[in-house]
Amino acid sequence: MNMKNENYLNTIRILSILCTTIIIARLGYLQIYLGHQYGTQSIKNYVRYEQINSARGEILDCNGNKLVTNKPIINLYWHGTGNRRLTEQQQNLITQLSRRCHTFICNQEIIQKITLAEKRNEQLLLMPNISFELLSRIEEFFADEINITIKHDFKRFYPHADLASHIIGYLSNAQIEAMGKMGLEKKFQEILQGTDGTVIKTINSYGKRINMHELHKSTVGKNVQVTLDLAIQQLVEQVFDAQYIGTFIIMDPQTGAIKALCSRPNFDPTLFLDPLHPEKWRSMQKNNPFLNRAIQCAYPPGSLFKLITISAALQNDLIHPEDSFTCKGFTTFGKRRYSCNQKQGHGTLTIKQAVALSCNPLFYELGKKLSIDTLADYAQRFGLGTKTGIIFPENNGLIPTAAWKQEVYGERWWPGETLSAAIGQSYLLTTPMQIARMIGSIFTGFLVKPRILFDEPIETTTLEINPETTAFLQDSMRSVVTEGTGHRVNKIKDITIHAKTSTAQMSDMKKRTLGKKYLEHGWVVAHFKYKDYEPLVIVAMVEHAGSSRVPMIIAKNFLLGYRDLQV
Repeated sequence: MNMKNENYLNTIRILSILCTTIIIARLGYLQIYLGHQYGTQSIKNYVRYEQINSARGEILDCNGNKLVTNKPIINLYWHGTGNRRLTEQQQNLITQLSRRCHTFICNQEIIQKITLAEKRNEQLLLMPNISFELLSRIEEFFADEINITIKHDFKRFYPHADLASHIIGYLSNAQIEAMGKMGLEKKFQEILQGTDGTVIKTINSYGKRINMHELHKSTVGKNVQVTLDLAIQQLVEQVFDAQYIGTFIIMDPQTGAIKALCSRPNFDPTLFLDPLHPEKWRSMQKNNPFLNRAIQCAYPPGSLFKLITISAALQNDLIHPEDSFTCKGFTTFGKRRYSCNQKQGHGTLTIKQAVALSCNPLFYELGKKLSIDTLADYAQRFGLGTKTGIIFPENNGLIPTAAWKQEVYGERWWPGETLSAAIGQSYLLTTPMQIARMIGSIFTGFLVKPRILFDEPIETTTLEINPETTAFLQDSMRSVVTEGTGHRVNKIKDITIHAKTSTAQMSDMKKRTLGKKYLEHGWVVAHFKYKDYEPLVIVAMVEHAGSSRVPMIIAKNFLLGYRDLQV
């Protein structure tokens, strides 16, 4: 009997030691091997790490006016707590939220997103930019709900809607991550975006905050100041009617500062701050509103190029300022007849009058004497066919040469083609910004790089044209206003204007009756000075306007408005 008791006791001892060993091993496994994991999970039960979004930097005009800023908003989030699936209580919470917040749409797609956020312990934006009334309702009915979170944030705000949209650009959907997609918003993304911060929040079992500690402080993005003048930009947008397609530029010829730039059609950057319906996106593609026609499109310059042709002729002593010319309405070359813009002809004109009236036969005659390579040389001296250096992507344009045609088309340059080039047709293509730079150089004696940034250094290149030639061009452009094709802007009080008009042919003249797309582009360029104010350059270009009448009316309305701005 004693032996049996002793065996029994030994068995109990062995089992006790074995159980104790198992318990100690298990405790060791939990405490040592899984200690960090469970410790982290326990911390998550009462600690929340939250990102504090930084305010994006503002975009200011040259006078400090806000072109783009931010406004404070309140967002409603679902805060995931790590459940594999939604509990019955959470499902009831979603139903109640949908009933109390009438603007919250609860459908199967939203339920799936909430379920995924709950499983991943992530935050899901339920409602952006909620009203104060809705905030009060949420605080009243859902204050103790651990899954419901209210966060203060900033939303990009464009106070002037579509004004200067091609310069400002737009952001991608801010509900995902606000990234610049175009213009200044894209170009200076890293400068504007700032740095997000992080805070640790200690909460109780009901999700209420007990304590908060800032780990990393958020920093506001830096501001970007530009050369645009808000008042002038608003005037440009006002006079350039939305029905037209084209561009309008105001530039300081001395510094290259772009005071205003409008490209039509344009867009409202606010549209992209929230999810954009595909149908809305497709409807916006008509006429390509995201194309900056001032720098990304190249057009035939038409009669504007006559300033280049006359410069080449003067510089090479083919004509002299005091010469005269008789226009009988046409000239001939080979078997072809080249007509004047005035069928009956202009009669006998001085060279300056021929420029003022845009008399084609004079330039056809010069085209017989000038080679295409000589015209190309002088066009390039005025900055045509090369990028201006502005901070945005731009089109090169095209100034053809004999070598270019041989390389591209595999054939020689025909002399008759030079006659077309002499009046700005043929293969010639220039951007409106190149034209603005060219017009400014006639009055300053140098080519200036167009500037958008307020603190951007001024860069100039000497114009390789004799002062006597530029003086003649100035006089001729003044005559365009006093007795030529720009007479509509002649009598604006206190403003001295030098101008040139152009009607740039796009297709065979016989096709003009087939629709607007076959009509000519209309140009008006000008250098003007109001009283003692600094002079400015205008470039107005309207696609398929049929003549220079429409851009001339736009330019005149701008000049009248500009004068009133200075009063």
